[in-house]
Amino acid sequence: MKKHLIFYVLLFISFSVLLTGITFLTFPPENWSLLYRKEVLDMPFLLVPVLAGLTFGIGTGLAQGVQEKQKKKHLYRQLDCLVQGIPVDAKETGEGVRARLEAIERKMSRQTELSRKQASERADERERSIQEVVTQERSRLARELHDSVSQQLFAASMMMSAISEQEENSKLRMVEQMIHQSQLEMRALLLHLRPVPLKGKTLKEGTKDLLEELTQKVPLQVDKQLEEVSLEKGEEDQLFRILQEAVSNTLRHAEADHLTVQLLQRDDFVLLRVLDDGKGFDTESAGTNSYGLVNMNERALEVGGVLKIVSVKDDGTRVEVKLPRKGREEKV
Repeated sequence: MKKHLIFYVLLFISFSVLLTGITFLTFPPENWSLLYRKEVLDMPFLLVPVLAGLTFGIGTGLAQGVQEKQKKKHLYRQLDCLVQGIPVDAKETGEGVRARLEAIERKMSRQTELSRKQASERADERERSIQEVVTQERSRLARELHDSVSQQLFAASMMMSAISEQEENSKLRMVEQMIHQSQLEMRALLLHLRPVPLKGKTLKEGTKDLLEELTQKVPLQVDKQLEEVSLEKGEEDQLFRILQEAVSNTLRHAEADHLTVQLLQRDDFVLLRVLDDGKGFDTESAGTNSYGLVNMNERALEVGGVLKIVSVKDDGTRVEVKLPRKGREEKV
C-alpha cells in the first residue's frame, strides 16, 4: 500500500508540474508574478497543479493498493487450497495466474496419485516379503520338529508299546495313549506349519495326494469323492489351503476315527466338503477366537465363496465351502 501511494503521488505531481510548465512556456503570462499572486480557492495558483497531482496520486494509489491487496489475499487463499488438497477456484484471478495455479494443481494431483500408488506398491511388496519370510520360517520349524520332537515321540511310543506288552499296567497304557495323542497332534502341527502347495497339480490331484499321505501317517479311515473341477489357479490354491486347515483341525482337536472329503462340481458352483465323526465343538464360541476358522473364512471370501461350518457335540463336524463358478450369470 505504501509503495503504491508514493509511486502514484510522485507520478501525478510530476505529470501536473510538467503539464503546467509546458503550458506556461507555450503561453507565457505578461507578468510571472501573477502565478503566485493570483489565488484559486484561497491558495496561490502555482500550488494548484501540485495539490491536484497530490490528490489524484493519493486516490489512485489507495485504489490500486486495495485492489492489489485483494488480489494477493485471493491468491493466498488459492495457495492454501493447493496445500490442503482442496480444488482451486481461480475465477477471480487473472488469466496468467489462473493458468499457473491450475497447472500447479494438476501437477500436485499427479504427484499425489503417484505417491499413493508407490505407497501401495511398497505395502504390497512388504506384505509379500513378510509372507515369504513367514513361510520359510514355518518350513524350518516343521523340519526341526520332524527331525527332533517327532522322532523322539516315535521312539518313546515304540518303547512304551514294548513295555506295555511285558507288563499289564493301566498307568503305562495311559502314558502310551498320551504319547500316541501327542504324535497325532505333532503330525497335524507339521501339516499346518508346512502346507504342501499344489505345485502344478490340479485341485483333485493335490487333494488325492494329500489324503494318501495322511492315511500313511495317521491311523484314520479316510473316504474321498473327488471330481475334476474347473477353477482358476488362485481359486484352487485357496480351496486347497482351506482343505489343509480343516484336516489339520480334525487331527488336532476332533479325536475322530473317520474322515470324508468331497470335491464336487455342479452346474453353478464347486463344493468342497470335509466331514469327521469326532467330538464336535461349539461353533459360536469358537468362531471369533479360532485363528484357523477365521483364516478359512477369509480365504473363502477372497475367492467369492461361502464357508459353512456345522458341528454337533459327540456327532462330528462338517466344513463346507461353496464357490460359484465363473460364467454363472451368463447361464441364468
